[in-house]
Amino acid sequence: MKPLLLILDDWEGHIAASPYIEKLKTIADIRFLPYPIEEADDDELVNIRFLMALRERTALNESVFSRLPHLELILQTGGHAYHIDNHAAQKRGIVIALGRHVKAPLVSVPELTMAMCLSLFHRLPEAQLAMRNGEWPLLTGRTLAGKRLGVLGMGRHGTRFAQIAKNAFQMEVVAWDRSGNNMPGPDGIARLKLEELLRTSNVISIHLRLSPESTKLINSECLNQMKPGAFLINTSRGAIIDEPALINALLSGKLAGAGLDVFEHEPLAADSPLRSMKNVLLTPHVGWTVEEVFEEFTQIAFTQLSEYLNGTLSGSELYNP
Repeated sequence: MKPLLLILDDWEGHIAASPYIEKLKTIADIRFLPYPIEEADDDELVNIRFLMALRERTALNESVFSRLPHLELILQTGGHAYHIDNHAAQKRGIVIALGRHVKAPLVSVPELTMAMCLSLFHRLPEAQLAMRNGEWPLLTGRTLAGKRLGVLGMGRHGTRFAQIAKNAFQMEVVAWDRSGNNMPGPDGIARLKLEELLRTSNVISIHLRLSPESTKLINSECLNQMKPGAFLINTSRGAIIDEPALINALLSGKLAGAGLDVFEHEPLAADSPLRSMKNVLLTPHVGWTVEEVFEEFTQIAFTQLSEYLNGTLSGSELYNP
C-alpha cells in the first residue's frame, strides 16, 4: 500500500493538471484538499504521511500537526517557509523540504515588476479606469530611458530586473543591499547608501527577503527621503513597507504612485484606501503564479519525495532557519 500524500491549496488546479502528478501517483496515493485544512475531518488527516504545501497559503503550526499524527515530511513549494512553525515541526521530527530551485519566478517576478514600472510611467491605471468610465482623458506620461532606477536587493530577482531596465530600457540603475557596500558590484551597477538612493531615484523597486532587518524598512522616514514625484514598486514582501506610511505619502502627493503585488496582510482589506487610488497599481500577489511555476513545483515534489523514500534526500534541500 502506497503512503498518503495530501496536497493543499491547489486553488488554480495547476498542480492537479501537471504531468508530474502521474509520476507522483506511482510512489504515493494522492489526495487534494479542496478546502482549508481546518475544515477537514480528523479521519481525512489521520493517515497522512506527507504534505505538499503550496507556497504560504496555509499556516502549519502545532494545532495542525496535532491532527496529523503520522506526518513525516512537508514538501514546501518555493524557497521560504514563513508560515511553518519550525519549532513545532522539529519537536515532532517532521522534515521540511524546500523547493528552492524553481526557475520560472526568476523570469515571472522581474517581468511583472517591469510591467508595473511601464504602467506607472505611462499612467495606464488611470487611463484604463477613465476609458472604462466612458472618458477620453488627456494624460501625459514619462519615458523610462534616462531615468534613475533604485533597486533594493540585488539577489536573483533584483539583478534580473536591473539588467532588463538597464539593457532594454536604457535606465540608469543604482542599487542598495544590506551589506552596506558602497562599491560597484561585478555587474557594474553602482551601490549607493540607502539615503542617497532614496533621494535621487525616479523609481524604487524592492527585491529584499523578509527578515527582522527588512521588516518596515521603508517607513515614513524613508518615504519622506524619496525624490518628489517618484514611484515605489514592491513585488517582494508586503511587510517591508510601512503600509499606513505609504498611504499617507501617496495621499500627500509626495509620491507619484505605487505598484504593489504584495501586502502586509493578504488578501488586502476590501476597504483599504489603496484600492481607490488612481495612481496605484494593485495585483493580488501574482508575481509567482504562472503556469510554469506550478509544473516545476510538482516536478520538484516528485524528485524530493522519491529521494526521501529512498533515503537520499540531500540536506541542502531541507529548511534550516
